[in-house]
Amino acid sequence: MNTRAPIIVIVIAVLAVASAAWWWSENRPPAAWSEDEVAVLESLWLESLPDLPPDPTNAVADNPTAIEFGQQLFFDTRFSVNGGISCATCHQPERHFTDGLPKGVAIGMSKRNTPSIVGTAYSPWQYWDGRRDSQWSQALSPLEDPDEHASNRLMTIAIVVEDKKYWRMYKSLFGEAAGVDTMYSNIGKAIAAFERTIMPTTSRFDEYVAAVAAEDRERQAALFSDDEVRGLRLFIGEANCTQCHNGPLLTNNEFHNTGLINFPGEVPDKGRIVGVREVLEHPFNCEGPHNDAARKECGELAFARTGADLIGAFRTPSLRNLENTAPYGHKGQLATLADVLAHYNAAPDAMIGHNEAKPLDLNDRELMQIEAFLRSLAAPATFEQDKT
Repeated sequence: MNTRAPIIVIVIAVLAVASAAWWWSENRPPAAWSEDEVAVLESLWLESLPDLPPDPTNAVADNPTAIEFGQQLFFDTRFSVNGGISCATCHQPERHFTDGLPKGVAIGMSKRNTPSIVGTAYSPWQYWDGRRDSQWSQALSPLEDPDEHASNRLMTIAIVVEDKKYWRMYKSLFGEAAGVDTMYSNIGKAIAAFERTIMPTTSRFDEYVAAVAAEDRERQAALFSDDEVRGLRLFIGEANCTQCHNGPLLTNNEFHNTGLINFPGEVPDKGRIVGVREVLEHPFNCEGPHNDAARKECGELAFARTGADLIGAFRTPSLRNLENTAPYGHKGQLATLADVLAHYNAAPDAMIGHNEAKPLDLNDRELMQIEAFLRSLAAPATFEQDKT
């Protein structure tokens, strides 16, 4: 009697059942969102973004003339040593105000990747290392950077004074102010007024959250595939991405060391530990003489962290419209979203400081699902020019 045949049949049956169970667990329709999950989704919804708070350091922050003036300055290539570089050279509207390069290229090559400026009016810190604490202070720095515009304050002011239209707008906003630093800071404030209008718009993700809030299952199914739903659930759950990428702009505007590796041959970038020291000493910071607020309330600056835990830390970028802002990372080290997810899945040791991230240990399909969700955040930015 052959006793092996029944055993083989049983093994095959067990494997078939196990395979069917696995297939069902991987392919069954996603579960409905729980009440707690809906609350998290709504916290990420663009509809939850509060009104832009005023910038008391910039008296013309929301002035229509300043916005118009700043927009023209932003796209004007004359404010560079070779007459060929503008703010928009690196901050290109069609690329969500980035440039598609690992590091910005203007007169020379920048030390870091060009970050998007969409929605940065909500951030208390500017640049990857937060070395400026206002948009107007940040807007001035590239003008004098030898690798960017390579201009200087007197040249910048001279262009404004000699251009009849610019000078008319400048005087209507600031009067015939004396002093190089005062006039220079005013030019930055006009650029910042324009930059405050650069905001994200509704993405497919936001439409999906609206459908979830309305309990419209048919609309949800039309907007998101099952993989995108699973990716979103991983994003807010097991992967714990919202620890840093939270709020409607999907950033906490804080600084974290996540172990990103530099390009070969580069000295490790110290990041925020250097940036915070620079912003505390900079003459155009919130506590400086060019702050327009009658009362200087500079809590962010006064209570800025300066500890050793900031070594190798960089500002958390927004995740909105990732598909138009590659490559990723403060040096543009990661070419694709798949590369970004693979990095966080492994969470390697940091080259400098300590990597705060922990390995996600997700499988390939789960990583693909998170990437599918992240692509749902695509949407064009809007800015003042669109409204005219």
